Amino acid sequence: MSLSERDRCLIWHPFTQEKLTPPPMPIKQAKGCYLIDEQDNEYLDLVSSWWVNIHGHAQPQIAQAIYKQCLTLEHVIFARFTHEPAVKLCENLRKLLPDQLCRFFFSDNGSTSVEVSLKMAYQYWKNLGKEKNLFLSFIGGYHGDTVGCMSVGQQSHFHDPFKGLCFEVRFVPYADTWEGDTAVVEKEVEAIKIMNEHLAKCGDQIAALIIEPLLQGAAGMRMCRPQFIAAIVQLARKHQILVIFDEVAAGFGRTGTNFAHEQVGVVPDFLCLSKGITGGFLPLAVTVTTEKVYAAFLGESHDKTFLHGHSYTANPVGCAAAIASLELLSSQRTQQSIRDIGDVHQEQIFDLQREFGCIEHARTLGTIAAFELELDNLQLFADICRSKGIIIRPLGKTVYMMPPYCITRDELKRAYNILRTCIQESLSRNE
Repeated sequence: MSLSERDRCLIWHPFTQEKLTPPPMPIKQAKGCYLIDEQDNEYLDLVSSWWVNIHGHAQPQIAQAIYKQCLTLEHVIFARFTHEPAVKLCENLRKLLPDQLCRFFFSDNGSTSVEVSLKMAYQYWKNLGKEKNLFLSFIGGYHGDTVGCMSVGQQSHFHDPFKGLCFEVRFVPYADTWEGDTAVVEKEVEAIKIMNEHLAKCGDQIAALIIEPLLQGAAGMRMCRPQFIAAIVQLARKHQILVIFDEVAAGFGRTGTNFAHEQVGVVPDFLCLSKGITGGFLPLAVTVTTEKVYAAFLGESHDKTFLHGHSYTANPVGCAAAIASLELLSSQRTQQSIRDIGDVHQEQIFDLQREFGCIEHARTLGTIAAFELELDNLQLFADICRSKGIIIRPLGKTVYMMPPYCITRDELKRAYNILRTCIQESLSRNE
């Protein structure tokens, strides 16, 4: 039996209708920005394998850090114990973050980092003797798959079968925009109007507002203006509502700065980080908060204790990978590559839109480029791309590129040329 056939006998894949999806593609190796299959065919990984491999695959500096740590300390319970990799990682992260964000809580993935922030926000008010049982979120926002994350992401339609499990949330329209969008101000005004209506009705009952700043990833790489997020946060703070920034997808250079909140000019009360934190090697997440929030959980008994944890909390090997990944991110070479990727996106994507009438709403943000592709069969398009050596994963009608930072300008330009060929071939097959 082939590897794909063996897989089909055993494995249930994420976000997959197994009855409709062809057998999975076996990958035996990966290096840099390429995936390699069993026949030694190479594929340019334009989605950084679900946005996590920010430095590319098999990055030797991270691999060496993991190897060294495995020989020293692979894991230890993190309740009443600590270790050098966890402390050093937090020290290094703190150098990149605003001074207010100074307390770090470890978990395992993006969903859990968000779940931690929701629970902390809720208990924060409870510890202060206040009952605040509502949350504010954006329509289209996706924050993960735990029950709290599903609740604040109900309008993403990823969680429709589970709405009966979700708690009550108030939703605000997300004023997404693109190059040449003449209605952006009107959309922002409407969203702020609805936000104000929620605040007038139940502002004193809202524990926190959760936002994917600048970018709603899973919703289709929907991008908004920094001033829109800043205005929304200002309204929330007038009503003493805590602010959660979910930068699971946007963090670690993806938007052109280390973190998206730098462009917004706002310091949230909670910052959720995962995905690129270890460069794609190991699962790890942190929820970063303020001294003010942390202090609300201190007491002479366990009544105010944050009773939450994970078996692999602050895994030393994961922390070692994250330390190495941060060193790479801060390097002059990586920072230049992030700028180069953004430049190539700007050079290419709007030309692409002018060339093809089936492309709409082209947009870029740092290392991310996206557009809507009006074709009848996007899966066929993705298959054609794969046959020509590039990996994309459309989100509905949205085609996007979020390549690893090790990609060269020439490789990314070549990818755009392949996209042109694939679009033309898809159009020919649709005729």
